[in-house]
Amino acid sequence: MAASLLTVAVLAPAAPAQAYVALMAGQRARPLEGTFNEVPVLHSNQPEEVEGPGILISTEPGVSYAAETGQALQNAAYTFNGDFGVHMHHKYFPNYRGQIRPQDRRTELTLGLILTNPGTRPVTVQFERGAVRNSFQAPYLGTHKMGVRPLGVRPWNTGPGDATAVQMLRGSLDRELMQSVRIPPRSRIVLLRTQLPALGIANALLRGRSDGPFHMAVVAASNPRSDADLVAVLDRRRLAPGRVYLNMLGDIQNGRVFSRVGGVAIGDAYTASLRHDLRSQGPLHVPFTSTKRHNFGTRDIQINPLAVRMLDSSLDNVGTYGVRFDIDLELYGNGPYELVMSHPTLPGRPQFTAFRGSLQVRTRDGVEEMHLGMQSGDSHALTTLNLLPNVSNPVRVSLVYPADATPGHLLSVVPASQLAMVQARQAAEQPASAPVATPAAVAPRPQPIPQNRPAPPVQPAALPQQRQVAPQPRQIQRPPANLPQTAPVRMQGVSPGLLERYQEAVDAQQEVMRGLLGN
Repeated sequence: MAASLLTVAVLAPAAPAQAYVALMAGQRARPLEGTFNEVPVLHSNQPEEVEGPGILISTEPGVSYAAETGQALQNAAYTFNGDFGVHMHHKYFPNYRGQIRPQDRRTELTLGLILTNPGTRPVTVQFERGAVRNSFQAPYLGTHKMGVRPLGVRPWNTGPGDATAVQMLRGSLDRELMQSVRIPPRSRIVLLRTQLPALGIANALLRGRSDGPFHMAVVAASNPRSDADLVAVLDRRRLAPGRVYLNMLGDIQNGRVFSRVGGVAIGDAYTASLRHDLRSQGPLHVPFTSTKRHNFGTRDIQINPLAVRMLDSSLDNVGTYGVRFDIDLELYGNGPYELVMSHPTLPGRPQFTAFRGSLQVRTRDGVEEMHLGMQSGDSHALTTLNLLPNVSNPVRVSLVYPADATPGHLLSVVPASQLAMVQARQAAEQPASAPVATPAAVAPRPQPIPQNRPAPPVQPAALPQQRQVAPQPRQIQRPPANLPQTAPVRMQGVSPGLLERYQEAVDAQQEVMRGLLGN
């Protein structure tokens, strides 16, 4: 959870040179110069920390009223028609959170995604892929998940954001979600609902297509008895409390504060291709999910724009959560090279969890899937590329960027000796009391991608409630003998109250999972 704290801080203008990656020392990065597609995506991530029931975002024309001030805020009005996507990511932090004990049953909100047909003819919506998870279905146990591990058929339980991103990466659709739904004229339906536990998280990613125009909204309700109760929240036009950025609008506009995304972004996929001769041009470094602050001197910024946004939203889709990245490399070389992902060292800031997510690497040998847990300043070898001489060696790296990660990564292809020298130097610089990192397990090649059996169409009248899934036993490969203990995160320039809320969530979720795994 601490990964996303960087985007909350009040930030002074910074030069790209501050994004230092030891692996790239003395070498230069190349821009990818890729492109986003034109698919509109509803992003419901502001407020990220919901404090009670109300509207989270609506694309219907009109206004909704802030719970804190009564201020009328224009909705992020947008009409979807054709291909579209949905990204939803929220946490529940009620005002009595300090009284919640880990052993207590937690109160819950229900999140609902509502589709509205404003027209005079029916609209059919079909879904290609997607998933919904909350933090009880996909718990986050951060100390067990650092380094590179084979993904396997069942994804590692590293939080709802990674769990939904894996299904999008594999192109599968949850069995609990509808394949097709029909919205009658001038009516609304609740497409999905999921529970949002106190001090917990819920995340959803969807990709679909409609044959006509429609609007979407995300609402939070307290103990709704029916879908009508969720629709009633939308009709009351009251925004959910927790919009802490309403008093920072000037700072958002001038770039001193990165808010969360509440609006419609254009683009759910980024593609790029590049040819590189390792023999004559040396090691390859390219920005991967780069930002204005962290593009490694290339000025290649991989952030997609917002078509519409709420007043207190960030100015663009700075987190690129839910966006699929497909990077095609045409490599020339001979023998083994390491495919490495890095995150920069940020001077003056303590180390934090910068990424926990899953990737695919496709080569002539097949497809590998791996999970990566990364601290800021780290470099991890995803896999070894065995390049054939005098021919093109195609490599595709694919990633659906997960929520609660911090963008600004570097993708490299380097000799194994270069990576080993950097890691040896970093190990020598560690204090004697620092925990020794466990060697990363290399994913076996090739790993077949499971094919999802499509679920039969479900009529709108039979809207299922998200089934609660018990946590699966952990499958940890060669765990270290002494797991490091988590410590409170201390970030410069971040509100102490916000840090306390993040730490409460981490502590509470880990305490609950320790109890569950001990039964």
